[in-house]
Amino acid sequence: MTTVRLPLFPLNSVLYPGLVLPLNIFEERYRAMMRELLKTPEDQPRRFAVVAIRDGHEVAQSAPGMPDPTALPERGPTAGFGDEPTKAFHSVGCIADAATIRERDNGTFEVLATGTSRVRLLSVDASGPFLVADLEELPEDAGDEAGALAEGVLRAFRQYQKRLAGARERSLSTGADLPDEPAVVSYLIAAAMMLDTPAKQRLLQAPDTASRLRDELKLLRAESAIIRSLPSLPASELTRGPTSLN
Repeated sequence: MTTVRLPLFPLNSVLYPGLVLPLNIFEERYRAMMRELLKTPEDQPRRFAVVAIRDGHEVAQSAPGMPDPTALPERGPTAGFGDEPTKAFHSVGCIADAATIRERDNGTFEVLATGTSRVRLLSVDASGPFLVADLEELPEDAGDEAGALAEGVLRAFRQYQKRLAGARERSLSTGADLPDEPAVVSYLIAAAMMLDTPAKQRLLQAPDTASRLRDELKLLRAESAIIRSLPSLPASELTRGPTSLN
């Protein structure tokens, strides 16, 4: 088992290998993380781990909140994640390699990183100014029939795109732009589909590429069927309006 120890950046989203992650860093705990990463020589990778938040808040409360308007905001590396931060995060995440870390005049940072490989969260150290995690690196096994499944997923994704024609959500443009490497296909499709965080997390932690592609094929067919049954309301519109509690 290969383990690594890296700064930990929890997000309300899932990062996949090969996908670009732009970040606007303004909280002190993450600014401290970026200052530490800048100490790494430019010819070496500036790596941190990204995990999706299961229970907690990406941005810590910065003003008195509900239900007690006088309650002071939480401070420190675990703010928003409770006393046991490991339980607040999903167990599988992705290493990010920061190609660009630019500090602005006001002390905030503009960061551009890329997902590289999957990791399993083993433990979290909250003793410093930002979270640090011990992580187990996960292999990317192909599984059975990954190549054939990738072809089927690409065909299903093109149909899915057609049904979302006119939607502004990000999507992959044309067949000529789509890759043919099964693992790359599986991650690009996972990122491009309009899914909630639990579904995206399930795809990230699939045991192998073929399993991920099988799950995506089912999801694409189901989503296309839903969109087809709602001709007057594209599925993308369901994510835009305010949520009603009724």
